[in-house]
Order: sequence, then structure tokens, then C-alpha cells
Amino acid sequence: MRFIHLADVHLGAVPDRGCPWSDKRGEEIWETFRRVIAGIRENPVDLLFIAGDLFHRQPLMRELKEVNYLFSTIPETRVYLMAGNHDYMKQESFYRNFTWAENVVFFPDEKLTCVKDRKLDVYIYGLSYEHQEITAPLYDNVRPVEGEGLHILLAHGGDEKHIPMNVNALAAAGFDYVALGHIHKPQVLLRDMAAYAGALEPIDCNDLGKHGYIEGRIENGRLRTAFVPFASRSYGQILLEVNEETTQISLEEDLKEEIYKRGGLNIYRVILQGFRAPELLLIPEKLKAYGNVIEVQDESRPAYDLEALRKQYSGTLIGDYISFFMEKDRNIVEEKALYYGLQALLETSR
Repeated sequence: MRFIHLADVHLGAVPDRGCPWSDKRGEEIWETFRRVIAGIRENPVDLLFIAGDLFHRQPLMRELKEVNYLFSTIPETRVYLMAGNHDYMKQESFYRNFTWAENVVFFPDEKLTCVKDRKLDVYIYGLSYEHQEITAPLYDNVRPVEGEGLHILLAHGGDEKHIPMNVNALAAAGFDYVALGHIHKPQVLLRDMAAYAGALEPIDCNDLGKHGYIEGRIENGRLRTAFVPFASRSYGQILLEVNEETTQISLEEDLKEEIYKRGGLNIYRVILQGFRAPELLLIPEKLKAYGNVIEVQDESRPAYDLEALRKQYSGTLIGDYISFFMEKDRNIVEEKALYYGLQALLETSR
């Protein structure tokens, strides 16, 4: 027996709205989902689990029909899905009266239901969100029904507003596998027993690292799972160290080289750190021209000798300003204020 565990596909999302690549990202989310289905057609699996948030918002009727058509093209695979907090079932939701293909099971209520797949002797448990937020720990006291075979729970949540979960309770419940959704970063809670598949495609710049789905199979009578990277691109962070020899052009060249090494399709947050020459005027926004750069954080500082400057400007506003900050245990904001303010004062004095 073999299955694929998906979650947080977020069809209809348009990540990084306003950026040059945002329209492509919306299309890529659909295309990656289609690639999963195409892969199942070529190399069939017995079960496909979708643990919530198939859609980024309330699905349109035409979108449900598109997805249902894709499911109908893998008739030998049983599909089990639930609504999550993003695509929760409002009173007027098209989910409520939609007729799915014969191989699809949709969990229609905010009450846990068990469905037995008689062909495979597998019990699947799930529920759907009928509210955007659910603060009750609905899964903590869930136990499998009696019956020989595999018992698999589809669960969406894990924070205080979306069905809080107790990992120890899940571990003790007795399920053979818990297919989790809601957390976008893939992570294993219990080896081969409980895992977040993560978002199929990263949805925003905080969804760092690889994304894809989880594949499970029975090997020698035991369930084994593995994460399968599948997203068309990823978000990453590029840390560039500056020093007193750094120039704007050298920084741009360093960034171009780093993006070339990591992949030009991927999307990056660039962070500048280190101590630069005081006279260097950095223009961080120019770095966005060298790739899919969504944000540039300038954490670099002018390489001032604060003690020497305090002595040089003793008895002046500049000296007092330096003394005020040097006597403090500075946090990040105060550190920035010190250097930005000092640079402005020095340039004004000149």
C-alpha cells in the first residue's frame, strides 16, 4: 500500500502580490498541483490525503470542478480531503453541495468522521472547518475505532486559534499515521507516525526551504514515510558580509554570483551585515534588480571608532550623542539609531 500526503496547496493564492513574478507564482501553484496528479497517473498510489487548505480562500464553483476533474483522472486512487481554516465551509460555501467524483471522499462536518476503505482495509478519520478559527483541541481525545488494518487521521491545525494539538496525546492515541496540515514548513513530529507535509508550494517569504509532499508505503509490514521535494521554486535568505573595502558595485557582483549558484528562479531575502566604510553610500534597493529579490535588509553599520570620535567631539552635540548610546545596553533599534544618527550628525558638521 502506498499513499501521498499533501496539505496547504492554497490554490488561488497570489504570493508576493505586486512583484514582477507574482502572476507566475499564482499559476505555478495550480501547475504544481496538476503535476502531482499527473505523477499519480504515471505511477499510481492507493491513497491521496489532502489535510486542509486545498484552496487559499472560498473555492469558486469552477475551481471545484477543475479539481474534481483532476481527481477523476486517477480513478484507482482514493482521495480523502477536508476543508481547512483558509477554505473553511461558510454557510454558502460551494463545498457543501458539491458532488465529487466516485473516488473522492470529502469530510463534510466539523465533527470527526471515520470512513473505512474496504478495498485496502484502511480506516481514515477527518473533519472539516466550518469556522475560520477553532480554539477547541478537537483531536486530543480522538481514538481509533476497533478494527484490524491501518488507522490514519487527517488533522489540520496546531496553534491556539486553529485546533491546538498535544503531540504526546497524538502519540498515545493509537493511530498508525497522522497526516497533518496548517504549518507550512515540512516537519516530522513522530517518525513515520505524524508529520506536517508543509505547503506544496511556498506561499510567502517566510516559507523558507524545500517544499513538497510526504510519500508513505508499507515495507515489510511497517509504515515508512519520506518527504519528496516537489515545488517549482523556493524562498531563501542570502547573507552578504560587507567590510571597509566593499563598494556598491562589488556588492551587486557578489549578489549576482550568489543568485547564480543558488538558482535564478528562487526568491530571496537579502540581508547585509558587517561594518562598511563610513563614506560608502549604499543603495540597497538597487540590489532588487539582480534577481527575484523580495526584500533587502540593511543591517550593516559604518565602521566608526566610537571611542575615538567621542574624544574628538567631546563637549559637542556629537560627543554627547555618542556618550548617551555608549552608556546603554543597546537593543537592535537603538543600535541602528546610534549609527544612523551619528552619520547624519557627522555629515551635517562637515
